[in-house]
Amino acid sequence: MRLATVFITALLLTACHKETPKAVVVPQVFRVKFQTSQGDFVVEAHRAWAPHGVDRFHELVGMKFFDQGRFFRVVPGFIAQFGVHRNFEVHEKWRTMFIADDPPQQKNLRGMLAYAKSDPGTRATEIFINLADNKALDDQGFVPFAQVVQGMEVVDKFYAGYGEMRPEGKYIDPTRVEGEANEYLVQRFPRLDFIVHADFFP
Repeated sequence: MRLATVFITALLLTACHKETPKAVVVPQVFRVKFQTSQGDFVVEAHRAWAPHGVDRFHELVGMKFFDQGRFFRVVPGFIAQFGVHRNFEVHEKWRTMFIADDPPQQKNLRGMLAYAKSDPGTRATEIFINLADNKALDDQGFVPFAQVVQGMEVVDKFYAGYGEMRPEGKYIDPTRVEGEANEYLVQRFPRLDFIVHADFFP
């Protein structure tokens, strides 16, 4: 198995002292178990599908970035989105640490994961799971990098009662999600499902 070496920095969660970047070996294929408020599901990431996206995913899992994060955008028959850090100060640092775009190798089929983005070159930490086959997202340049291989029935149970975010929807304000993270989401939208813990899985 070929291995790729990427560099990961530890300053974003600790921010207390400077450390020399550590070399981290990212496998070509690896799995991550997400323990959530609805149960567990397992994701399998493939560097061959999107190396920049997978390297960032590996980095975020390794630093426990997703733990306690909410599935803040769940639209039935479309997507379930997560990837805003529980602490808004940490998220503020990461939200503009963009990664280079990857050319598409896979389709946005049900169970596939891709990064959210607003324009080319704006992928950072927010990820969505396709709840259906979304050809329109292929046409818009969203690049899958992983897929749910166990527990898709868990993903299907995530609370969707708050609907699409504003302005299309009427409840969740995306600007406040980005700016306030869990301080906004937990109190105002208590039924949102969340990630208890995400970690590498044999």
